[in-house]
Amino acid sequence: MTDMKVAFEMRKIRLPLTAILPVRQVKDPHKNIRRYRTIRASIEEVGLIEPLVVYPQKDSAESYLLLDGHLRFFALKELGETEADCIIANDDESFTYNARISRLAPIQEHKMIMKAVQNGVRPERIAAALNMHVKDVRASMTLLDGIHEEATDLLKDKGISPKAIRLLKKVTGVRQIEIAELMVSANNFTAGYAEALTLGTPQDQLTNPEEPKRKQGLSPEEIGRMEQEMEAIEHDLKAVEESYGENMLNLTLARGYVKKLIDNAKVVRFLNANYPDIFSEFETTAAAEAL
Repeated sequence: MTDMKVAFEMRKIRLPLTAILPVRQVKDPHKNIRRYRTIRASIEEVGLIEPLVVYPQKDSAESYLLLDGHLRFFALKELGETEADCIIANDDESFTYNARISRLAPIQEHKMIMKAVQNGVRPERIAAALNMHVKDVRASMTLLDGIHEEATDLLKDKGISPKAIRLLKKVTGVRQIEIAELMVSANNFTAGYAEALTLGTPQDQLTNPEEPKRKQGLSPEEIGRMEQEMEAIEHDLKAVEESYGENMLNLTLARGYVKKLIDNAKVVRFLNANYPDIFSEFETTAAAEAL
């Protein structure tokens, strides 16, 4: 096994901004206004959290190519800063490193904000650092109130919207877990899907079972039909999930048997002569990398 190459030097250095040369031009960072404002507000409030990624220029020992952090670099210059913390890359790879980083999911953001609050950071300062309204920070603080711990664990790293999470509060804890499992299985974390699953929830699994279900544009009869359809779909999905493992095992064994069959020259000649269509399907099955 070959040794893996370390992409960065294991240290930070502080460089003057004049020694850093961007590899692409930031024409107008204000076009991506929310992201840029968040970056600038964070730097103003708590300084540069994520260092710039640079690579030593071959022809000059005192200048560096900026591989990642162009918006941060631009914001630092706009704020009148003259230096920045940097990480030295070992390869001149001018791709965006941040493109390989998963963005913060709402549940992770909630936990980050709660940890900051528990450490004594005021919501107003968090709002300033993240370029958020204070009301949004406070809303994130209460995001998981009433959400079952197991449902939270299922969705903790998913890109589910805060609105979808709040919709789960309309149903009981057991139903929240079921909905979370369905969203993960379908890889669908939209508020619309969460609302459909909530509307399709039986009345006795709602947190307020006496309160009638309402959805603009849908009559009570249509909501009732939706509930029946969602229940049938969930039943079918669970049945498929239960039989999936056994079916895959059977298919894998069958593929192995078919592959062994067509490795036999006599079988190949017989199938070609008498059942060419079946032989063609056998070839396709045997050649499949995965089932």
